Amino acid sequence: MNRVLSDKKLPEGTVLRVGIAGGGCSGFSYSLGFDDKVDEMNDVVTTQHGLRVAVDRKSAMFLEGTTVDFYDGIERRGFTFDNPNAKKSCGCGTSFSV
Repeated sequence: MNRVLSDKKLPEGTVLRVGIAGGGCSGFSYSLGFDDKVDEMNDVVTTQHGLRVAVDRKSAMFLEGTTVDFYDGIERRGFTFDNPNAKKSCGCGTSFSV
């Protein structure tokens, strides 16, 4: 991720924003992207492996303990979410219910 920040020449202070949104086949879907704005009142900001990560407080309660990883295999490639709060998730791995 740090390489992506430098390759894309994103501004200093850019964070990886992780969140959830309503939708997807199981009720909620994950969102992941870069953001150059942090709301100190409404975001939980941590540093993970040298990368600043921001999660809005509403999403944080559903993402507590979640691990985000990158999978690169023959059958698929992309980010995976291991969320201990998810009661059910769909086959695509980007949608879940609590």
